[in-house]
Amino acid sequence: MGELPHKYEVTITTATEKHKIPDNVKEEMKASGLMDEKGKLKLKGVSPKMVKRMKEEAVDCPVLKSEVGFIQCFVCSNFQSRITGKVLCKGDAL
Repeated sequence: MGELPHKYEVTITTATEKHKIPDNVKEEMKASGLMDEKGKLKLKGVSPKMVKRMKEEAVDCPVLKSEVGFIQCFVCSNFQSRITGKVLCKGDAL
């Protein structure tokens, strides 16, 4: 099996500050079923322990040109895969 096509390979870091998920991203997550009406994450195939860890991580997003929380990166349409401390990003405009 070949490597996924990606434009950026972004390193995952421990967040220095808590990143809030923007309201427009929350609305998209609720519409797609990744978040319930109360704001609790419902990521299929991801354990609660891993979700807690993901909330404490951040990436320096090459598309948005800023540091964002990993949850926001995970639900982005550009997200390809997470491999050993790195994220494969398509790099398309949002």
